[in-house]
Amino acid sequence: MRAVLCEKRFVDQAPREVFATLLDEGRYLCSPRTMYRILKEGGAVRERRDQLRHPAYKKPELLATKPNELWSWDITKLKGPAKWSYFQLYVLLDVFSRYVVGWTIAPRESGALAKQLIEETCAKQKIDRDQLTVHADRGPAPRSKSVAFLLADLGVTKSHSRPYTSTDNPYSEAHFRTLKYRPDFPGRFGSIQDARAHCRAFFDWYNCRHRHSGIGLLTPETVHLGQADAVVAARQVVLDRAHRARPERFVRGRPAPEQPPHEVWINKPIEATPTEVVAH
Repeated sequence: MRAVLCEKRFVDQAPREVFATLLDEGRYLCSPRTMYRILKEGGAVRERRDQLRHPAYKKPELLATKPNELWSWDITKLKGPAKWSYFQLYVLLDVFSRYVVGWTIAPRESGALAKQLIEETCAKQKIDRDQLTVHADRGPAPRSKSVAFLLADLGVTKSHSRPYTSTDNPYSEAHFRTLKYRPDFPGRFGSIQDARAHCRAFFDWYNCRHRHSGIGLLTPETVHLGQADAVVAARQVVLDRAHRARPERFVRGRPAPEQPPHEVWINKPIEATPTEVVAH
């Protein structure tokens, strides 16, 4: 009976309709109630057509404890001079330092262009084998064979976000927001040369002068070049001097500068709560 209910002509019909159709054909197999019971036992009450099975994607859990250990990259559209015209901005971002290690702008999205950018950036940053993980979404360029083969040749581990999960690539997403919410970001670029000139100035500011809230209000360049401890110590000297001069202004005692994080995660694992030991 279940085979009949799952026939192509019946998969979208309710049991009562199937019952009536069979009666019109001079066939009685069972009552509509029995049909419902058979479908329920087979787990097919709601939908009987073959369903597309999506693979189970594992949540990426990636840790960076120093620069050039984990990069995040993505592509965003920049509006061109005419409606529906766009330029593609590729950005490679170091997750630990937030430093933009590489970028380019092109008229289109291309795996070959992404390969070239990653290859040149790895050489510039002197990346050794088994040193780096590169994380990206599941767009055509990040998943292209040219990028996959390059990463394998360089000994770089590749990682991808889950489909439609922007929180799996939060650092690139946040970086693009910083770019596009700047007061000087134009609604459209007159040419690809204009877009490159704007981004060149932006990345210089972002890397070298932007005090980033996620890294203790240090610049990405400071953290990337390993100068964070020296800058934090110099800030402490200034705060100590201010504290000695006017201690009454610091009601909570000796002030301390913000510290950059010692580890940065994409999807930090949730620590399991220790099981309580029950005494008998």
